Amino acid sequence: MTVDIFLNLTGRGYHIYIGPGLVGRLGAYLKGLPLSAKALLVTNPKVRVLYGALAEKSLLCAGFQVVTAEVPDGEEAKSLSSAEKLYDLAYTGGLDRKSPVIALGGGVVGDLAGFVAATYMRGVPFVQVPTTLLAQVDSSVGGKVAVNHPRGKNIIGAFYQPRLVVADTDTLATLDPHELRSGLAEVIKYGVIADAGFFAWLESNLENLLALEPEALVHAVATSCRIKARVVEEDETEQGRRAILNFGHTVGHALEALSGYRVFRHGEAVAIGMVAEARLAEAMGIFPEEDAARLELLVKRAGLPAGVPPALSAAPTTARTGEFLELLQRDKKARAGRYAFALPVKIGRAEVFRDVSEEKIRQYILENLSLDI
Repeated sequence: MTVDIFLNLTGRGYHIYIGPGLVGRLGAYLKGLPLSAKALLVTNPKVRVLYGALAEKSLLCAGFQVVTAEVPDGEEAKSLSSAEKLYDLAYTGGLDRKSPVIALGGGVVGDLAGFVAATYMRGVPFVQVPTTLLAQVDSSVGGKVAVNHPRGKNIIGAFYQPRLVVADTDTLATLDPHELRSGLAEVIKYGVIADAGFFAWLESNLENLLALEPEALVHAVATSCRIKARVVEEDETEQGRRAILNFGHTVGHALEALSGYRVFRHGEAVAIGMVAEARLAEAMGIFPEEDAARLELLVKRAGLPAGVPPALSAAPTTARTGEFLELLQRDKKARAGRYAFALPVKIGRAEVFRDVSEEKIRQYILENLSLDI
């Protein structure tokens, strides 16, 4: 049942393997690459208990000498101080320029380990072994790596592609159900922005995904990765089309920042953002009302929020409104202070609009969101 997707970047292409039982085959996959024998395996305590020994055994059997590093679970791990500790381990462990840094975990582990790989000795091989649905369908593919700064999320980073991605769908069985649903937000996003047939498949197979049906999981992860791979091949460094992958994220990131990253899981914020941005597109006359309704219904069926929950609702203050608008202007798609959004024009297609008026944002987003969070 293993799916092999090749992301084709000239001279830097790599395979994305998706299927059950792949952590135990990690060493065999790496053995086929031109790597040194020493490897740095980066994970967090929870994932290490579940899969660390299996990954280490597979690497050892393939002839690698493994230095394992644990980083805290959560966004606090994505810091320059955490990166410095990993540099120390890499140096004292004798890693050289062909030694791989392997990320075993979710998006935080992948972002941090990738940033270290991109910057240690000016760049060493990087391998992604994502263990969450969110990481398997999104952050592990495409080469965005970063750490946070007190002034913002992912401010310090790079585009640095992995040499290999190994997505073991068996690891999804140990996810907290809320984390699984959070990952589904990104899966739904792919259907909206690029594949109407996949969106319809999700409408028909959502219950199978929530029940962790193996074939459904592999199909959902593989289809998501294929879509992202094709977009990245066309626009690796997000100068144009790749920005469509940010559908739902403009509003979602602003909500995360306003709440101090303590209220919403990433996928929950993206789900709220997708519905809000779809309704904005509907109001602008570029997205059919029936498509917006289909999206909102699927989000709700997935157990994701379609708006800020009533328990958090309150009248937004002028200060919070101003902060929200400022965050939207700082979005990486924005140019010269103008508001930019990746918006759907129909199920299966999205475009980037770089001059959305503040009046429309206030009327169709701010009036439907609580900002007192």
